[in-house]
Amino acid sequence: MKTSRRTFLTQVTTATAASIAIPNIVFGAKPNRDEITVGHGAYRYRVVPGWGVLDAGKNPVNDCHEMVQDAKGRIILLTNETKNNILIYDKSGKLLESWGNSYPGGHGLSLANEGGEQFLFICDPDRNQVVKTDLKGRELLKIDYPKETGKYSYPGQFKPTETAINPANGDIYIADGYGQNYITQYNSKGQYIRHWGGKGQANDQFDCCHGVLVDTRNKANPTLLITDRRHNALKRFTLDGKYLSTIALPGSYICRPVLHGDMIYGAVFRSTSDSYPESGYIQILDKNDKVVSTPGGSAPVYQNGMLQEQRKDRTFTTFIHPHDVLVDEDENVYVAQWASRKTYPVKLERIS
Repeated sequence: MKTSRRTFLTQVTTATAASIAIPNIVFGAKPNRDEITVGHGAYRYRVVPGWGVLDAGKNPVNDCHEMVQDAKGRIILLTNETKNNILIYDKSGKLLESWGNSYPGGHGLSLANEGGEQFLFICDPDRNQVVKTDLKGRELLKIDYPKETGKYSYPGQFKPTETAINPANGDIYIADGYGQNYITQYNSKGQYIRHWGGKGQANDQFDCCHGVLVDTRNKANPTLLITDRRHNALKRFTLDGKYLSTIALPGSYICRPVLHGDMIYGAVFRSTSDSYPESGYIQILDKNDKVVSTPGGSAPVYQNGMLQEQRKDRTFTTFIHPHDVLVDEDENVYVAQWASRKTYPVKLERIS
């Protein structure tokens, strides 16, 4: 199966060269999703029509915030719709399971491996908590506001948006993107270790540290990638919070970095301005942290080694406000969207 797919991708790449085939779509019109392709260079995709669309009367969504894939290949979606906070799909878009009605702000979703089992970490900025659950929804650990830091006077100041789990030791990193903009590190039992960041303009500060990732591409020296959304950047830190470098993403209000192989993927909920509605896309960065494709956005252009400002491709109307991406083993991309008319996730099938 892998051989045939590789052959197909080679044929498609040869036939299309480096071009991108996007039909003429009138903005505001309903596109024929069977015909839509999007992306640049070697990372191009076809929109799969109707993937994951359910009966909204039985399994509604509100904001589709984040997605992960478990060891069984199931795709787990977190929404802040309390009729069913968690929807679990197979790769065809069939609903397998649903649970959860106590996460009114359900926002961040991370998957951790521990002792041969998998667990979820749910960030709920409305509950001012991070909650660890099993895959059936049983709550195992709750992390409340980090009063140990001395930076918080009451729980309502803590509005966590994302977690990352260090696979080497289980340490938990929490990004307080909608609160005080600190990164707080805990051990696997939820015991405080350290914090850093805060809101500001310095290299080691943030304006909406929305996402966090343990970047394990360098096995000998893993680091943290942390979103600085309103500064249109990802920032790299050591695992103990020392600033290393910035990846500038001009024009892109990126939500969280997602690691797949040697590549980093990220959903951009808006472009050029935080207040510019319906202007999102996704970005794909290579192993050198260079943007190589922007499905739904303008082609990446570098001048003198610097990425030029990117913006929404207005001929592509499928994306409204992308909030997260998931990449499966076939390199298809699933996109969850925020404030997007309660739409279900979008599946992009890779064609090159």
